[in-house]
Amino acid sequence: MEKADKRYRAYVAVLEEELIPAMGCTEPIAIALAAARARDLAGGVPDRMELEVSGSIVKNAKSVVVPHTGGLKGIEAAAAAGAVAGDAGAWLEVIAHVDDNAIERIVRYLDTTPIEVRRADTDLDFDLVVHAYRNEGGATHSGTVRIAEYHTNIVCEHQDGVVLREVPVASDGQTAEGLTDRSLLSMEGIWDFATTVDIDDIRDVIGRQIACNSAIAEEGLSGNWGANIGSVLLASYGDDVKTRACAWAAAGSDARMSGCELPVVINSGSGNQGLTASMPIIVYARELGSSEEELYRALVLSNLTAIHQKTGIGRLSAFCGAVCAGAAAGAGIAYLNGGGYKDAVHAVVNALSIVSGIVCDGAKPSCAAKIAMSVNAGILGYEMYRAGQQFYDGDGIVKKGVENTIGNVCRVGRDGMRATNDEIIRIMLGN
Repeated sequence: MEKADKRYRAYVAVLEEELIPAMGCTEPIAIALAAARARDLAGGVPDRMELEVSGSIVKNAKSVVVPHTGGLKGIEAAAAAGAVAGDAGAWLEVIAHVDDNAIERIVRYLDTTPIEVRRADTDLDFDLVVHAYRNEGGATHSGTVRIAEYHTNIVCEHQDGVVLREVPVASDGQTAEGLTDRSLLSMEGIWDFATTVDIDDIRDVIGRQIACNSAIAEEGLSGNWGANIGSVLLASYGDDVKTRACAWAAAGSDARMSGCELPVVINSGSGNQGLTASMPIIVYARELGSSEEELYRALVLSNLTAIHQKTGIGRLSAFCGAVCAGAAAGAGIAYLNGGGYKDAVHAVVNALSIVSGIVCDGAKPSCAAKIAMSVNAGILGYEMYRAGQQFYDGDGIVKKGVENTIGNVCRVGRDGMRATNDEIIRIMLGN
């Protein structure tokens, strides 16, 4: 792809927008970000807070440990951490530098401060509002912040009732303000870009992903985190490259779901998807002795393929995002093994055919096991095609042409599983 092609700059921009570092599970971290900004608008640590959150935010913030809180879980803990010690200017690393003294204040604040959480009346899957109130000298100061569509998209800010920022929100959640046009993505374009991009144009963003995600995956394997899926895989199935690819991705997830205080470079707003799209590629590159350039190109291919799929589904849904990232990893592994475009896209189609039924029932330790299964499907999808096997047009949701199959999967994840998402949320809330 020539640099003059408008897609070239767009693809670079998409990687820069999506592959950003985050400390902890991204939904509670977005809550902490909103709370930190609302505190700033209110002029100090609030005396009480009210939160309105969409059902999918509830689902993904309910059961994970919030980093730097001494092991606290949930929406209230995330809001307290942001309000007491958050740095709103650090975005998704908003509570990355909390010290022990601040942790004590967060715990005390959570025990003594009214924090009301209610489900928002919204059509958006990603929608959260934090209202912060602070009394001073008989006067009440307030700050309100709304984040919608994606984790750093602050669309509304009020200070003492005065509107400082108000950005219209698209009703479908697919065309967020400020993001590069994702409709320019296609598998053909992604392959062309990945195999020709000037490495210097993506070196920083991909290099950061390699460093951060490798570090937390290694910690997940060496420590005792969550369900220890990575360690279980290696102990049960051996240390071959296929098992390692699944294990390293799963181990990083187990660590971050359980409060590990190391950052992850995310993909499509998700640290789990960032790990799934990257760690199998890194493991295979080590095994194959791939060059740095080959590793970077494979990661570009995998990351953009994951983003392409998730664009049509949305940030949050009942469709497990690890499925898309695992299929994308299959494409990257195909490239590292010397495969061409057909190998990569058939790996994606085959993988989607295998595991598209996995549901998302929130962020928690079982995500690591779902990641392992999704990576395994991506590898199997590639190995199938290499062995002369594939799924064909008419096999369930598979259609001739990779874009048509991706379109069908997006339709299932975005539209078909909306009722499933609502039912999962009701189950998790005990309704």
